[in-house]
Amino acid sequence: MASTMETARRLAPGLALATGIAVVATVIGRLLPVVGAPVSGVVLGAVIGMVRRPADSLKPGITTASKFVLQLAVVLLGAQLSLAEVARVGVESLPVMLGTLVICLLAAWGVGRLLGVVGNLRTLIGVGTGICGASAIAAVTPVIGAVSVEVAYAVSTIFLFNVAAVIVFPIVGHALGMSQHAFGLFAGTAVNDTSSVVAAASTYGTQAANFAVVVKLVRTLMIIPIVLGLAWLVGRREQAAARLAAAGEGVPAADRPPWTLRRIVKLVPWFLIGFVIAAAVNSTGVLPGPVHPAISAIAAFLITVALSAIGLSTDVAGFRRAGFRPLVLGLVLWLVVTGSSLGLMALTGAL
Repeated sequence: MASTMETARRLAPGLALATGIAVVATVIGRLLPVVGAPVSGVVLGAVIGMVRRPADSLKPGITTASKFVLQLAVVLLGAQLSLAEVARVGVESLPVMLGTLVICLLAAWGVGRLLGVVGNLRTLIGVGTGICGASAIAAVTPVIGAVSVEVAYAVSTIFLFNVAAVIVFPIVGHALGMSQHAFGLFAGTAVNDTSSVVAAASTYGTQAANFAVVVKLVRTLMIIPIVLGLAWLVGRREQAAARLAAAGEGVPAADRPPWTLRRIVKLVPWFLIGFVIAAAVNSTGVLPGPVHPAISAIAAFLITVALSAIGLSTDVAGFRRAGFRPLVLGLVLWLVVTGSSLGLMALTGAL
């Protein structure tokens, strides 16, 4: 009990600071829905951290907020999904959804390498653009061990093109004569953050907004295979490094740790298991309807707390070192996802 109280006292100052920033960011997000609370949180945190670096007494709580709170938020995101919704929407949207995701990730790998964008930042921008913005970045960050400046840069890049999508997509939809249903599929598969999906689709019409939100939630499920795949790749990389080290020390190959199913299972993050369990529970109908908005709001607030903490610990000089290339990568991926979504919709007859 004493150790628990001591831990709480140690974490409280940093957690309180991140939470306070998140409250302000949430108010800004409600006043400016296109900007959103998570982006406001990371920007406010970065500005405060730039003006005055957090004291050492704040760092344990800030670190907890940027990691554990982030993971907890991902678990709660699962409670917004149900297997019934996936089944209803999946048949129509899955070809477009999977196609745009695969094309986006391949483009992130290829274009990122050409631009010289480093691995973790390239991965974060790729999954953020291909899946669901800040939520996907939140899920992937602890798996690949991305640092705060990479997360902040990726979130800011995704935000910029979310704003562009809110402005441009309705114009494109009207120019192409899209139906409400078709535009909902387009927005749900090609816009990243949920708030931006709602903003773009609501401009087009109520029916478009309703369908776009469901498509977007189904798209969130793509977090599961992506995180599992990245965990496996990270594990392989770590094992390869261990083998090289063992070989350098003259350890016989037979004595080196084998790649087993048990080791693979250990790579599955706890919060991803929680995400799946939350979705399964929601599918049973145990959670009453009025609870869903509350869970969604809590998840959004926790993501804002986590990103506020990431902003506080961001090395602003790292942005200058990263240069313009990650932004160019974000632009290219945004155009690729937009074009591939429209192209696949045309091929499948959904346009």
